[in-house]
Amino acid sequence: MTQTHQSAPAQQVQRAPGCTMVIFGAGGDLTKRLLMPALYNLSGAKQLAEDFKIIGVDREQISGDDWKRSLDETMQSFTHDKTAEFYTPQIDATAWGWIKDRLHYMQGDFSQSDTFKHIGEAIGGGSALFYLAVAARFFGTVVDGLGQAGLLKQPDGKFRRVVIEKPFGADLPSAKALNARILKQADESQFYRIDHFLGKETVQSIMALRFANGMFEPIWRRGYIDHVQITAAETVGVEERGAFYEPTGALRDMVPNHMFTLLCMVAMEPPNSFDAEAVRSEKAKLIEAIRPVRLEDAARGQYGAGKEFDAAVPGYRQEPHVAADSRTETYIALKLDIANWRWAGVPFYLRTGKRLAGRRTEIAVFFKPAPYQIFRDTPVDATKPNVIRLMIDPEQGIETALDAKVPGPKMQLGRVETSMRYKDFFDEKPNVGYESLLYDCMIGDATLFQRADAIEASWAAVQPLLDSWGRGEGKVEDYPSGSQGPSGADQLLERDGRHWEKLQE
Repeated sequence: MTQTHQSAPAQQVQRAPGCTMVIFGAGGDLTKRLLMPALYNLSGAKQLAEDFKIIGVDREQISGDDWKRSLDETMQSFTHDKTAEFYTPQIDATAWGWIKDRLHYMQGDFSQSDTFKHIGEAIGGGSALFYLAVAARFFGTVVDGLGQAGLLKQPDGKFRRVVIEKPFGADLPSAKALNARILKQADESQFYRIDHFLGKETVQSIMALRFANGMFEPIWRRGYIDHVQITAAETVGVEERGAFYEPTGALRDMVPNHMFTLLCMVAMEPPNSFDAEAVRSEKAKLIEAIRPVRLEDAARGQYGAGKEFDAAVPGYRQEPHVAADSRTETYIALKLDIANWRWAGVPFYLRTGKRLAGRRTEIAVFFKPAPYQIFRDTPVDATKPNVIRLMIDPEQGIETALDAKVPGPKMQLGRVETSMRYKDFFDEKPNVGYESLLYDCMIGDATLFQRADAIEASWAAVQPLLDSWGRGEGKVEDYPSGSQGPSGADQLLERDGRHWEKLQE
């Protein structure tokens, strides 16, 4: 469905306050492929302070010029790969040059006090943002080093904040231990547990859709909604990440963070305001209301050999750094029950996996059928429920599916669909999802970041399932690469008289 429109006026956003951004893991992939493009975009939007600077810290003994050269090569590569998470036809020399002029490299061991001493000398008494772009095993080590060096004490009028990447813990006990460890060094308000999913405009727009439109809020509840499907499907495999993925798996990698993020956006209660703590409190309440997941409410799968875009691809166990007898799941489907007034009795089905038939991240809301008595002489058994699809990736927009009368002398119902694409109404610029999050860190807006209680509640919801798996319970089904996933995931819905939305073939 198309219609004429005018693009929204450009938003005037103030520059962030001046600070030094210290990136631990400066030579890593996250820094190169996500943080630098985000900073480049912030530079182009003139949202960074003139006295902003970046210190990259890593163990590798290289010169600052070599580090800049490596980053520059990666940035230029984004002009060639249209499938990359960040693609742009050309790099703006002014915006990227502004960032490069502020890059400084420091060689250092994260476990040595001298490293933090030198960092302290470099940032002086100014504000600082410490970004942990490192493996999860270093999170506690780096925070301990910052705290013991006094770098988390906030000078008058200045801030010291720590950004921690996912995964935050590998289960409930480890998440609790990590929270306890870091909170010995600084206040909860200084920690920003980041999930770049929350930086995506279409994820944030779910709250706007629900709470800014009176046509949705009255029906966004158990009396009208039959069930909700949340999908994050990928066509790629683990590639070279086997060493990371083997002890992690699809559940730990995606569910307590990405998938529960989408769940919160679509199911949380309206906050009293968009104050950070009001929003985060509602998200925490929603996650705390999830009943612990039982073994029978989950389906695991592992991709085997098959085809991706007509090209033969290996199975998971044939990937580099993967055990030949691995039981690590590359696909997980869950049925969740939320024990609160709004959602009691409404199942939420989550699925995420690799090497599937289509790439899709979306939320599909299925409504209960209307009473069909007046249509009893029509083939109503063939009709489908009304559906609202909130599309996040690769397309961003909203689709609806509903029934209407087919033209002709008889009363006959037919399926009609409407669609809205954000690109048709708003100017979209290439971004990686970190832009707004980094800016929010600098201005001290924690709305989109996870609080300790929400993190622990997320792990608590899936801990019984992890415990069952740890005892060797439950099977891991094979599914061919390029398929819809394991049959157990289909059975999870079929036993309730429902079925998954089909992934793109």
